[in-house]
Parts: sequence; C-alpha cells; structure tokens
Amino acid sequence: MIRRVPVVLSLAIALCCPAFIPAQSAGQSGGELHFCLHGEPKTFNPLLVEDGQSETIRYLTGGVLIRLNRQTQALEPGLATSWKVSADGRTIKFHLRSGLHFSDGTSFTSEDVAYTMKALMDPQLHSPTGDSFRSGEGQIAIQIPSADTIAVTFPAPVAGLDRLFDQVAILSAHSSKKEMAVLGPFYVADYTPGSYVLLRRNTYYWKKDKEGKPLPYLDSIRLDIQRNHDIEILRFRRGEIHLINSLDADLFDRLKKESPAAAHDAGPSLDSEFVWFNQVPTAAFLEYKKVWFRTTEFRRAISLAINRADLSRIVYGGHAQPAYGPISPANHFWFNSALPTPQYDSAAALRLLAGAGFHFDGNTLRDGLGNPVEFTVITSTGNKPREQMVAMIQQDLSQIGIKVNIVTLDFPSLIERITRTYDYEACLLGFTNSDLDPNSQMNVWLSSAENHQWNPRQSKPATAWEAEIDRLMQAQASATSDKKRKADWDRVQQIVAEQQPFIYLINRDAMSAISPAVIGSAPSVLDPHAYWNADVLRLGSDPSLGAQK
Repeated sequence: MIRRVPVVLSLAIALCCPAFIPAQSAGQSGGELHFCLHGEPKTFNPLLVEDGQSETIRYLTGGVLIRLNRQTQALEPGLATSWKVSADGRTIKFHLRSGLHFSDGTSFTSEDVAYTMKALMDPQLHSPTGDSFRSGEGQIAIQIPSADTIAVTFPAPVAGLDRLFDQVAILSAHSSKKEMAVLGPFYVADYTPGSYVLLRRNTYYWKKDKEGKPLPYLDSIRLDIQRNHDIEILRFRRGEIHLINSLDADLFDRLKKESPAAAHDAGPSLDSEFVWFNQVPTAAFLEYKKVWFRTTEFRRAISLAINRADLSRIVYGGHAQPAYGPISPANHFWFNSALPTPQYDSAAALRLLAGAGFHFDGNTLRDGLGNPVEFTVITSTGNKPREQMVAMIQQDLSQIGIKVNIVTLDFPSLIERITRTYDYEACLLGFTNSDLDPNSQMNVWLSSAENHQWNPRQSKPATAWEAEIDRLMQAQASATSDKKRKADWDRVQQIVAEQQPFIYLINRDAMSAISPAVIGSAPSVLDPHAYWNADVLRLGSDPSLGAQK
C-alpha cells in the first residue's frame, strides 16, 4: 500500500479545557497491557517516524501540544491549554500548561517547544513530520514572550497548521536522555530487538481523571514484535495478548463467532481499494488500448459495470462499504455529501460504451476499429481480498463483453511496474489513509506527483481536468479559510467522480479485537483504532488476557 505523509485541517480558534477526563467506574488501576507490533521500530526519535511500529511508540509516549481526538475528530488541548492561528495562516501562538515535567523529571517550558520546532524544520534532519510544514522557502521564526507562551511563524501559509501538531511530540531541550525523555503517558523502559518493547507508566504525566486520580491507569504496556498475523490472532485466542489494532474481515468473522464480545467493527475507515488504467504515453502496450484508457466514457462504463455491493458483501463479509471517491464518509468534515451514490448498472455502462464507438460482436465488445476489448489487471499476490475482488471484477466485466486477465505479483515487483517500468495495463491496489486533511493527498492529485498513479510525474497536465485539479489543490493548500478549502476539495471530489481516473471500489471497515478484560476501550475509525485512549484504559478485576478467560 502507498503510504502518505499526514497533513490536516485548520481551525483558527483558541480552545481551553481542564486537564481532566471521566473516571472509570469499574476495573482497577495497574497491570500490564499486551499487544503486538508487526515489525521492528525503525526509530525512537519522534521527529523521524515514518513506519507504523515507530508511530505506535510515538503515539503512546509522545506529548503533543494539540491532540486530534480519534473518536470525535475534533482538536483538543494537550500540552497547550489554548492556541491561535493568525489570519494569514503563517503564525501559531500557544499558551502552555505550567508546572509539567518530562518522564525524567526535567521541567517543561516554551524553550522545549522552540528546541523541537528548530530540530523538526532543520533540513539536515530530513524529518518526514517536518515535511508537512514546508510550505515555502525560508526558515521559521520563533518568539518566546514567557516560559508558558511561544509563537512560531512559518515562511509561507500552512493549511491546517494547528492539526499538524498532533504529530509533533515535544523533545526536551536539556535532558541527557534526549528523545527518551517524554511527556506522554508512557516511556520506553526496555527494548529487545526481535522480541519486545516495554513501555512503563510515566509518573510525571500531567493528566488526571475526574476524581483527581493520576493517569495513566496502566503500569506498563508490552509490545511483542510479531510479524505473522495468523500467529497474532492465535496468541489472542490463547489469551497471550489483550488486543489487535486492525483485523482483516475473514479473521474478524472467525473471532466474532468464537468471542463476540472481543470483536469490534467501528464502521467504514479512511482506507480505500481501487482500480486504475495505465495512461502513461510511453508505456509498452498497444496504442489502441491507451486510447480506451484515456476515454472518460470507457472509465465511467467500467465503474458502472462493477458491483461494489457484491464486493463489500462477499469479499469483506459486509465489513466494507461501496466507495464514493478519494474521501471516505468516515471523514466527517471533508467528505462531499453531494456526490452521487455509486451505482451498478451494466445497461448504462453499455450505453456509454456505444456512445464512445464500442459495439457488441456476439458476446465480445469491440472498439470502433474492431479490436476486442481485453486487458490485464495486476494486483498483489497473497492479498486474499484483492485477489477475490479482481476475480469478481473479471466476472462483472464479462457480462458486457470485456475479457479481463489477472496477474498477481509480489509487492516489490508490483511497485516496480507501477512506478518505474510502467509495464502493466491496469492495477488494483489500495491506500492506507492515516489523515483527514486533503493535503495528505497532494502527492496523488497533483499531475506532477509521483503517486499520480495513472500518469505520474507529468511535466504539464495532460488534460484540462487534471489542470483544474492542480489549480484547486494548490488553491486549497494556501487558503486560510476552511470554507474555501472545503469548496475547492468538494470540487476535486466531483471531478474525480466524473472522470474516474481511480475507480474507487470499497472503504474497508475499521475492525479490531479487544479483550473484555480491557475496560475503557472505545474503538475508533481513525488509527490507532483500539488504543487511541490508552491513558484511560485499565484491566478489570479479572485481568485475563485475550479472548479466553
């Protein structure tokens, strides 16, 4: 799957709320939560995070100025009690909580925020998180009026500036422990490569519950390194781990039958699966096929001929929804609710094809030159849902006289074809979307972008509609009004629905496994699904692990 650097939306307001959360009426404090990482963390430096394992550790240990609530999708005060973004979108001013300390006892002040921002924006560091803030040439300017106030000014407007800080874990300017001194609910206490990462409770963590009890409730979290998903769910069944953050539909259904209370489906996620046609002019396949793929009516007809409801029902067991486009309905603010519902209508598909010069010859669809319509779809081998989907698409398209061939490739070979050699005709793949904001998709929709998959790295837009998307994406990225950005992004979604450069298929549900022994869980469609509120999780009076008692 193609990963993207997260960037998010802008609310130029100041917020303030007390550092208290509801107390849990049942359960007990203490104990050790167990779950798995699917590989080694590449770094413990929160500014260098780009893999999922390191992101898990950053989320559980890093203190941030502003936190995006994974359930409400609203911004909440973190280390900052309030903030304000300037009208020009270049400056953000924070008022910080006073009297806080890092996990090693070092005091927290605005000096630490300044230190973190300078490191984040240092071009020599090559921070993936810092890249989200780079909207123009030049350096940031920092003002520190007091120990609990700081203003950061960027060389150009940054769309969604405040939400970007959800990813910025504050470092200590003075601690000898460097990035291992943290402000989050847990700190890294031990790491054995190939085995586990152990997080312990940060006794200096600033949050308290409604009754004034210090958080987090848990004493520790053990993250076992386990790459094999089948072994992971076996360990859950055996009672060796408490939760699995993300489950495939088949594993979810098996678990649901065995332990209904442990299986959680939070509904459609931000993730999507889609198919597209190769429109690269230099691609080494027959020219008349390129003409098909560049024809809007052809792409729209293919979209109409695919039964998305069947894909959702059969492939995902009902744990997916037909996709409207680049934004899932789970993204409450940015989704364009005026988009038409995805339709399955093979008769309408044939009418579109007839209008574009295609015709039936027996049971075969032919183009205006008499060529039979046949193409090959590549997808990733070993990914059962994708293999099932492409087989079902093959069957759907046969109903309108189109022959689809299927080739499955190991993931490195597939990426080689779609990004370097362009030796393919069509591809079925997906995006793992970790962010709400449209800026996270800049490297997909700009015609010059590498992930503009159907025809990447264009020197100038190949079509008028791609040029319009370029203009809209650049306009929303520099706008400081949420209303203006929303209007521009709604129009992008409309163009994508009209042109179908990506034929979006489904949005997978966010499915997770959580032991009934874990009290306080509230699974979310945003990642992390199962442990986003780890500081208020606790183990029950019978802290049995996994699905078994």
